Amino acid sequence: MFASSCWLLIRLDPGVESRHGRAPWWQPLPDATFFSPPSILPLGRSSQHDPPPCVASFMRLLVCLLLSTLTLTASAKNVVFFLVDDLGRMDVSPYNPDTFYETPNIQRLAASGMMFTNGYAANPVCSPTRYSIQTGKYPTRVMATNFFSGEREGKFKPAPLQDVMPLEEVTVAEAFKEGGYSTFFAGKWHLGPTEEFWPEHQGYDVNKGGFSRGGPYGPGKYFVPYGNPRLEDGPKGEHLPMRLARETADFIQAHKTQPFFAFLAFYSVHTPLVAPPELVKKYEEKARRLGLDKQPEFAPEEQVLPDVKEPRQVRILQRHAVYAAMVESMDTAVGKVLDAIDAAGLTQETVVCFMSDNGGLSTSEGSPTSNLPFRTGKGWVYEGGIREPFIIRAPGVTQPGSTCDVPVISTDFYPTLLALCDQPLKPAQHLDGVSLVPLLQGGTSLDREALYWHYPHYSNQGGIPGGAIRMGDWKLFERFEDGRVQLYNLKDDVGEKNDLSYAEPNRVKDLRAKLHAWYRQVDARFLDPKSPDGPMPWRPDGD
Repeated sequence: MFASSCWLLIRLDPGVESRHGRAPWWQPLPDATFFSPPSILPLGRSSQHDPPPCVASFMRLLVCLLLSTLTLTASAKNVVFFLVDDLGRMDVSPYNPDTFYETPNIQRLAASGMMFTNGYAANPVCSPTRYSIQTGKYPTRVMATNFFSGEREGKFKPAPLQDVMPLEEVTVAEAFKEGGYSTFFAGKWHLGPTEEFWPEHQGYDVNKGGFSRGGPYGPGKYFVPYGNPRLEDGPKGEHLPMRLARETADFIQAHKTQPFFAFLAFYSVHTPLVAPPELVKKYEEKARRLGLDKQPEFAPEEQVLPDVKEPRQVRILQRHAVYAAMVESMDTAVGKVLDAIDAAGLTQETVVCFMSDNGGLSTSEGSPTSNLPFRTGKGWVYEGGIREPFIIRAPGVTQPGSTCDVPVISTDFYPTLLALCDQPLKPAQHLDGVSLVPLLQGGTSLDREALYWHYPHYSNQGGIPGGAIRMGDWKLFERFEDGRVQLYNLKDDVGEKNDLSYAEPNRVKDLRAKLHAWYRQVDARFLDPKSPDGPMPWRPDGD
């Protein structure tokens, strides 16, 4: 922001005469702040009025220090974070050019930043991943391992669930507030049942729409009336994604002269599936035009819920017109906020992040989208449930349009954003996050051995209780009902179709040992019997 030719406090001016004869080599400027440096002499020549060499060296050092201070002050940045609900990685054009849905604004963001091709959510459902972003920790550490407050049973009882984000956590918003930032939240929170756990008590100065519920379940759903205690109703016909975007844009404009941290967590594209009728009609016509209405939509998937009699199916074709309209509406709202950043003149000073909290909904509740080639979707620890769109734009750091294939996870945002904004890290808080700045600068590795997942629940989407580890290209999935394992090489088999556990016993042993050590480290809990005399579920070695 400051030109390198601006100097502070002192001026070298050897050509000025004083009443005592030759002027001193320095002159204080009590009424000036910035001015031009002295002319530069050709190499090997000096002025007869040069200061003594030792003093000149000291002054050069002083100027460098002053300029360094200016640089640090000037590099302070703002943050805008987009979190979308239930959006699949294959739903957006940067990751899937052939997607049925239209996402030009997310494409625009990816083209101006870095796209991570192995970006993961810390959990296959919403609340735990949200916890991981806000705290920099795996949700298993506080038993926040399912959506709040999901307690569905299957063959066994699920592990105990804590359905609040403890107030003792120093959230990423609180960390930025300590640095003098104004903080803003809009949209879905779903991290506590009562007011004392809502955004305004977790570091956010402003809360527009964040409360206990996980979806827009008011009378108008995605339209007014919202029935939301933290979002007053707008005019008739107002659409929720655009309202949240407008609130965010207004905050940016009002705070453009001071650093801010703005978190926009869309309720979209979570059920209920509701969208503007004109957009729904657009995609109905598009599906017919492409002949998608004549193609098969579903394929069989494993059924593990004993109380569900019909076979489990997974969507294999993107053509759901209402869902497509919801995706486009969300994308348009993203564009409105990006435009607000540009209009405020903050494009080069604002870090922008984009991701989804879990995979697309493909195995229940209308199964509106397909995550192919990834297996299953929301509620499953297979790739379709945890691999996400994951984009960071950090002007001056990221190369526009770049990609990175190093595995990263939602816990990493906390230290990354602090580092990008020259804020002190909090290693005792973001225990499980690693700063991605080396990758954003073009690096090709992180100092981390593996990524982990722990989901000791029966998901509403039919997902299997289990844990997983990814190390390099290898992923091991462990089922909590009986301890069976599956091993996949994701480089060759991203769809997790070819189980290599019998062909790679030593690799299974090694990965399983690391996974079990991690369980102990984070105090993981597991399935329980339904009754004292009922069958016992599997336990890791030593438990």
